[in-house]
Amino acid sequence: MSTSVEKGEILDSVSKKNLSLKILVVTITLNVALSVYKMIAGLLDNSSALVSDAIHSLSDVATSIIVIIGVIIAAKPRDNLHQYGHERFESVAAIILSALLFITGLYESYHGLKELISGAYISAPLPSYLALSAAAVSIVVKEGMFWYVYIPAKKMNSVSLKADAWHHRSDALSSIGSLAGVGFTMIFGLPVLDTIAALIICIFIFKVAIGIFVDAIDKLVDKSCPEDYVNKVKNVIANVPGVLSVDEVKTRVFGDKIYVDVEIGAYKNLTLEQAHDVAEKAHRAVESFDDKIKHCMVHVNPVDTDKLNDKTDTVTE
Repeated sequence: MSTSVEKGEILDSVSKKNLSLKILVVTITLNVALSVYKMIAGLLDNSSALVSDAIHSLSDVATSIIVIIGVIIAAKPRDNLHQYGHERFESVAAIILSALLFITGLYESYHGLKELISGAYISAPLPSYLALSAAAVSIVVKEGMFWYVYIPAKKMNSVSLKADAWHHRSDALSSIGSLAGVGFTMIFGLPVLDTIAALIICIFIFKVAIGIFVDAIDKLVDKSCPEDYVNKVKNVIANVPGVLSVDEVKTRVFGDKIYVDVEIGAYKNLTLEQAHDVAEKAHRAVESFDDKIKHCMVHVNPVDTDKLNDKTDTVTE
């Protein structure tokens, strides 16, 4: 016998969508403003690097739009074609973001290596204080955007918003490299330092891109929750009146939610109504344990009390 109850997923999804969209609109506005500032500074300073950086910041608007699309689709209620909901579309958006971030790292590293090998940096004009100030402003704004997005993303367990946050952090790291490179170049008159700094930052960009990709994949392939989390769920079920044993607990991560499948033991001579009541109490206890648990399925196995060991022996401490 099985029973399951789903919580108010639509309300939660709508609240999450509204907050996510508000955050993304703010970051898009800041990215546009930052791009305009860098573009003007680059044109006034005759700095092709700053102009390229401005275009790069403007491209971040496109990635934020991808996140918006993912968030809107993920918030849609379940339908006949997607009976378990649409949460995994957020993971799809995160995978696209990780790919774009990785491509950005490849492009930047290719450009840096090409400059380093060809010696093009030798003839590059020395940057001015305008370029230095633009890099400094970019660091402050991008790092601020990272925390502005990352804190609520972590609370909502939103993989696509986390990816967007780390995209902002990668831009901040790039700007730190630019600031260091520009600063050392101005001090020592060695343009090669700017190129070397950019290549070092590319390593961090690759690391972030791979981390985002792995996290998104985990939420697409039904990865189980950590063992300590499963043990906590077992203990919750074991304390439900009428549960004689906890035979099996399976978990799977579904986007930002968790599905739980449980097998419990109950006295074999219970009526169908009584067994259903035990199962009902068990799945309500599990769903009350963690807001991230979207759906709990409980199966009841008959138990002969003459052969039953102490109930606590069935729970992993």
